[in-house]
Amino acid sequence: MDVTVQVRKRGTLTLPAEVRERYNIKPGDTFRLLDLDGIFVLTPMVPMVPELAREIERARLEAGLSVEEMLEGLREQRERYVAEKRGDSQA
Repeated sequence: MDVTVQVRKRGTLTLPAEVRERYNIKPGDTFRLLDLDGIFVLTPMVPMVPELAREIERARLEAGLSVEEMLEGLREQRERYVAEKRGDSQA
């Protein structure tokens, strides 16, 4: 799903109805905004998030990656994904 949101004057943004419906987002739901060096990840505030963060950290350490290496790998994967979705021949 590819949608565009716009930040309003007071810093608010509106999630499109299709996103709210798909993920059952209701008024008052709380989210955490994680800034991964310019890559924004919006996650619901549920007990699963800390567990997921611990699992990602465990996997990072097992792979012997620094945070910077992990983020660079994520950026590269995102670029490949976007190129693939656009149909770029360089993907």
